[in-house]
Amino acid sequence: MDYQRTATTFCILLACALLAPAGARSATARDPFEKVRESFKQAYEQVDDPAAKRHPDGEALRSYPLYPYLQAARIRRALADAGEELGSVDQRAQTFLAYYANEPVGRNLRRVWLTSLAERGQWQPFLDHYRDNLADDALECQSFAARIALDRTAELAPLVAKRWLTPRSLPDCERAFDWLRGQNALTPELIEQRARLALKEANSGFAREMAAFLPPERAAPLLQWASLIEEPQRQIDALIAAPSTQVEDEALLAGWTRYSRGNRDLAMRRFDAFTRARGLTEVTASRYALALALALSWDRNSEALRYYDRVAPADLDDYALEWQARAAIWKGDWRRLANAIAAMSDTQRGLTRWRYWAARAAERNDDAKLARQLYESTLTDDNYYSVAAATRLGQALAPHPERLVLDEVQLKQIEQLPALVRARELFRSELRDLANQEWAFGYEMLPQTSRPQAVQLASRWGWHDQAITTAAQQRLFNDYALLYPQPFDKQVRAAADLSKLPPELIYSVMRQESLYRTDAVSSAGARGLLQMLPDTARRTASAWKQPRPTPEALFDPNVAIALGAAQLSTLIDRFGGQTVAALAAYNAGPNAAARWIPPQPVEADVWIENIPYNETRTYVQRIMWHNVVFNWLKTGEPQKAEGWLNPVGPTSAGPPESG
Repeated sequence: MDYQRTATTFCILLACALLAPAGARSATARDPFEKVRESFKQAYEQVDDPAAKRHPDGEALRSYPLYPYLQAARIRRALADAGEELGSVDQRAQTFLAYYANEPVGRNLRRVWLTSLAERGQWQPFLDHYRDNLADDALECQSFAARIALDRTAELAPLVAKRWLTPRSLPDCERAFDWLRGQNALTPELIEQRARLALKEANSGFAREMAAFLPPERAAPLLQWASLIEEPQRQIDALIAAPSTQVEDEALLAGWTRYSRGNRDLAMRRFDAFTRARGLTEVTASRYALALALALSWDRNSEALRYYDRVAPADLDDYALEWQARAAIWKGDWRRLANAIAAMSDTQRGLTRWRYWAARAAERNDDAKLARQLYESTLTDDNYYSVAAATRLGQALAPHPERLVLDEVQLKQIEQLPALVRARELFRSELRDLANQEWAFGYEMLPQTSRPQAVQLASRWGWHDQAITTAAQQRLFNDYALLYPQPFDKQVRAAADLSKLPPELIYSVMRQESLYRTDAVSSAGARGLLQMLPDTARRTASAWKQPRPTPEALFDPNVAIALGAAQLSTLIDRFGGQTVAALAAYNAGPNAAARWIPPQPVEADVWIENIPYNETRTYVQRIMWHNVVFNWLKTGEPQKAEGWLNPVGPTSAGPPESG
């Protein structure tokens, strides 16, 4: 394996590419790596296939920019293969890192190799190649084990003690923690601190494990706190019945907060008895009133305002004031809304959101001049609230495009950077996670003046999610032609014909759901461009007489877009044509959205602002803005949003099915 020859060959190829005239490169080699890329992909896939027949690597493959990734994958496979002499594999890994230590491919292999060395107890080479700046929790713990095994423990105790203070279990650190205990350095204070960290994150089970190492009198308040987290209703009721029982303030607040969230009505009935039993004054009861007020706000319960009245101004931070404002909006208490916005920090109050709602409050408080001024102040912003403000003014709104200046010379220069060449090839090889790592590595090398061209570059490659993400890092949002691409027109048109939804709406949902990533997978298992759960996709396919999809089929744009559009169309029908409610259901689930439908119609902006889930509220608002942009791109005309802002209320269709 000739690493030096491979690296040298690539440098020569890159130099030739840079010296060749731009026109010649584009005319004769639009995709110079097309053939060798396929060879790489085949060889890369074969690494983990024991039945695959290995063939010698040709010169083209060895000269390919991604060849180090193939070498690294083979070393990783060899490390996992107990049948191969690991000493020789260790030498291969060490040689590889000598050439690629500072590149993403080397960093990834280093982590794999160090883990293998630790599992085999090869502590000296582990420490020789360990790097603090590349270590995760597990590797750091293994570095402690290495130092202990090699009796290199000078100044180790403070490092282990620092790692000890985490609210979760760290199995890889148990050897180091046992060593710390053996040094009599794992003090009751450290144990208690860790238990309290766990309790602050509501990790009561782990806190109990820690408390078991403490004397009973020291463990008692921790166990009481854990019980308040685990059984809030039972424990709070017991504390009301036994006023003399001592409990820490933080534990009591944690228990009451859970009690309030678990049963709002019961908490309201018990609030006065609770504050009396615990001897709380108006001042000390404030935080408990706030916990209940917030829970009631999330339920759109008008009683929330009564409990906000019992909160001291000092306890009303911007988050609390936001929800107080939403409760006032839902109740239609416009003077209270104006007061809540006035109490926010300057930064919060200046957001488009709260300028819009300050205008709504002024309008309802008969100050038409102030209302118009505030509405007009939002029109220069590009978001949901500026559209809503324009609608209140009876105007159409056009986005404010800001085109990124395209510099072809600079673009060609950064396109040839080795890291970005590798990023492009990894992207085209469908190795997206590795591609993102190489992109980040190359992007960090760019001077600030070149970074906007990186957005152009990713877009030109069809790497739309990377283009949008990179633009967002630079606070560049308004190049709509660049950042609102429409790369699946054939599939979107077919889905629009099937679902009877506008293509612009389908694209709006797609952009928000996946940023155009065909292979997107959410933490909940939703897949593809329109992020459908496999079960939902199968039910939708059956209802719409489409072929039954496999989970993998949801990565196919032809399948994903059609089924996603069909599901959204179904939800719009179920929610009586109320698109904003259907979008909320698409994101949070139909049952959740059904719970949020009020018994009497309310204005759409009021309903949207009071969606309890922050993610879903933002989701609906962003899709509304995306829809404005896509329609503006289509027509070039300012847009109105009246159809989106019809009142939201009950439907005759009944509650939707779960999905």
